[in-house]
Amino acid sequence: MVSAPIIEIDEATADYCQRLGDDALILGQRLSEWCGHAPALEVDLSLANIALDLIGQGTNFLGLAGDADRLAFHRDVLDWKNCLLVEQPNGDFAQTIARQFLFSTWQHLLYQRLAGSKDERIAAIAAKGVKEVAYHRELSADWVIRLGDGTEESARRLAEGLDWCWRFVPELFEVDETLAGLLARGIAADPREFEEEYRAALAEVLAKAGMDAPADQRPILGGRRGHHSEHLGHLLAVMQFLPRTYPNATW
Repeated sequence: MVSAPIIEIDEATADYCQRLGDDALILGQRLSEWCGHAPALEVDLSLANIALDLIGQGTNFLGLAGDADRLAFHRDVLDWKNCLLVEQPNGDFAQTIARQFLFSTWQHLLYQRLAGSKDERIAAIAAKGVKEVAYHRELSADWVIRLGDGTEESARRLAEGLDWCWRFVPELFEVDETLAGLLARGIAADPREFEEEYRAALAEVLAKAGMDAPADQRPILGGRRGHHSEHLGHLLAVMQFLPRTYPNATW
């Protein structure tokens, strides 16, 4: 595989770019699993397009952190820094939409702020990505309303999907020592500053769907530190199969 030149970057900023890149790449890989299996052709194309957007974002951020191909295809599961939400299994269509709604709403608010990062490279990726993620957010919100305000079965499935994913939301707003240092330098965006806006945005959409937010659960944390669920290992086994089996392959 041909990789882009490695850009020099300090360790903390590289770690942050890995987090952002891993989030996008893993969710893009998850959504790609729907190709040819979505409930309708239009949905199949929509999810594929979102997956391509996310994989592009992941490539850009991992390219800042180091060798994007190596980081994507030659890291073991404990070295990944994505949040736990994005690695969760697709489940049924409603669970996929619930996961996308929770993540894209957060990612959109994050990228809006990262577009003002003092690191011009991060700001440029976020400024481009925010336009893409605005569509992801809108599409998932529309489907939440359609499923929640649809049949009894669609509302039940959506409620179950939201309930499954809800315990992973607190991790999106966790600030550790690495992130705190980058906040002080004006490089990262502080998710705590938009948590109230995030929850209000979720509540507004759920109200249109005729649903309430799930009850708070014990939060599940650790993805940023490499503590992942078994689901990530299975995902990586598929995603990394060709490069690990044929390490000298080129595109």
